[in-house]
Amino acid sequence: MQTFFGMILGALLLAGSVYVYDSMRTSSVANGEVATSNRTIVNWDVAKADWDALRDRAHKDWVRISSK
Repeated sequence: MQTFFGMILGALLLAGSVYVYDSMRTSSVANGEVATSNRTIVNWDVAKADWDALRDRAHKDWVRISSK
């Protein structure tokens, strides 16, 4: 159980750290293509869209399963 908790905590810390790091950087879209040194690690718009799609699908599946 401690190992599982440690893996979850590590994943959350990693995602949080990357988000903080990226939020302090300026995106290359705002500065043009020449600003490659300021590129973010994660494309957060795409990550949010994927998370929303996963959440919506899980909700629809839950409603379908629980209605049986």
